[in-house]
Amino acid sequence: MGSSPGAASPPDEIRIRTTAWQRTTPFLPTAILTAVLYLTPGTEFRPPGGLPAVTAFWIALLVLGALVPSRLGITLTRSAIVVHTFRRRTELGVPTTGFLVRDSHFEEEFRTVEAWWTTHRGPDWTPAPPAAAWWNTQPRAEQDPLTPPK
Repeated sequence: MGSSPGAASPPDEIRIRTTAWQRTTPFLPTAILTAVLYLTPGTEFRPPGGLPAVTAFWIALLVLGALVPSRLGITLTRSAIVVHTFRRRTELGVPTTGFLVRDSHFEEEFRTVEAWWTTHRGPDWTPAPPAAAWWNTQPRAEQDPLTPPK
């Protein structure tokens, strides 16, 4: 029952990171606001170096955001999912996709995480029951103001 010599063994770690576009998109509103403030007549926003300096700053920031490898993401190991984020308690930050933060590899990354979870969750795992909320629970009779008194 050994593995065949041509069979590829699964990697020890799988790293999923944010894309370059996902890293730079959060800077775009501030860059646009800076341009609007600078170009609006009558504003007092005049940074040193003028428009060329502001433009060079934002282009450099966006290029660095795109080129510098992301620390944010997840690593799937043989025994755990390691979440790399700046927050202490967090949700799974990747894979993610959306209107402005499109990830062309989202489906592939999602299937990879799903396969890892299915393989590693254990035989005794059961899904957690959904949390009770006002729209999916019935009020108890003694708490229901429309229930007639006994």
